[in-house]
Amino acid sequence: MDTSEEILELLRENARYSIDDLARLTDADPDEVEETIEHLEESGVIRGYQAVVDFEETDRERVHAIVELNVTLDRETSYSDIADRIVKFPQVRELRLVSGDYDFDMEVEGNSMREVSHFISDKIAPIPEITQTVTHYLMDSYKKQGIVMGDGDDDDRLSISP
Repeated sequence: MDTSEEILELLRENARYSIDDLARLTDADPDEVEETIEHLEESGVIRGYQAVVDFEETDRERVHAIVELNVTLDRETSYSDIADRIVKFPQVRELRLVSGDYDFDMEVEGNSMREVSHFISDKIAPIPEITQTVTHYLMDSYKKQGIVMGDGDDDDRLSISP
């Protein structure tokens, strides 16, 4: 594995590693690490850095929904054209073209189920190429972006004694 691949894996593990941390972990020179990161950012390999937030541990209520989207294409419209319209909405956290029974897999975030429902019915469903939406509200997250969520002490099973 070359240095840039090692750096990418380490940053995926913890984006808060300092240049010195990364240099030590990859046995590379700090200047080389900094140069590599700058190149990865400028070339678009690294698109940003984000915290993985467990909203269950905050006072802030957030509702997440996964929405299946079916579309019908015409001669002038491509999947990319539809995606370009949808990704502009700030409520859309993720949008993926998928294979299978539907075309797009979209993750939406809002302050309430009502807000999410209105967004889907008022902004997404009216897009002419979208023929069907199926909304699945997220009830709980056990692992997010590779991070196990919760404190791990939620074992409610009764102990068995002989």
